[in-house]
Amino acid sequence: MDLYAMESGPLEFHRLCGGNNNEDGEGESCLEIAALQGADDAFALRDSKNLDAGTLRFTGHELRAAGLRTI
Repeated sequence: MDLYAMESGPLEFHRLCGGNNNEDGEGESCLEIAALQGADDAFALRDSKNLDAGTLRFTGHELRAAGLRTI
């Protein structure tokens, strides 16, 4: 299935944070994840600090293999 060929419709992003945190808490890494409508176990991810950079799309299997929890 080509996830980029799918129409995603409106996406409801959820913020996930953790890792790469410095001592003062300013360096926490965050991303936003949304389930792709019309696809089972497929997600869109984007940078929480740079929303204009666009989104990447992954299957749930790919995200779990990389150690990322899905919503």
